[in-house]
Amino acid sequence: QLQLVESGGGLVQPGGSMRLSCTASGFTLDEYAIGWFRQAPGKEREEVSCISSLEGMTYYANAVKGRFTVFKDASKNTMNLYLQMNRLKPEDTAIYYCAVKKMDYSGYYYYPPRQHEYDYWGQGTQVTVSS
Repeated sequence: QLQLVESGGGLVQPGGSMRLSCTASGFTLDEYAIGWFRQAPGKEREEVSCISSLEGMTYYANAVKGRFTVFKDASKNTMNLYLQMNRLKPEDTAIYYCAVKKMDYSGYYYYPPRQHEYDYWGQGTQVTVSS
């Protein structure tokens, strides 16, 4: 059973940096998309970034492009996903979630996957950007 656990959240000052981690245990997928989402108080959950099993295929929302970087590394049955967040702004304050979708890149697909298509979700980690 694939399980996702996020970590690395906390309080950071505007302009600061933070790295979030997402550990996916029981990870045996060959084709996948892994997304970072966030939900701020009173707002809908939005996708921030996505990374694919296809080399070099990433996605960033316009609000974070140039400030956030997604990357991953894998070991046997475990996938580690990271979100490096730089030049943080108060509007980046939210609960951040990672999610995994099994993909079939041999056929037609949406990229990044639509939010409701993701198969597995973590519990989230709070990021607060404030002075």
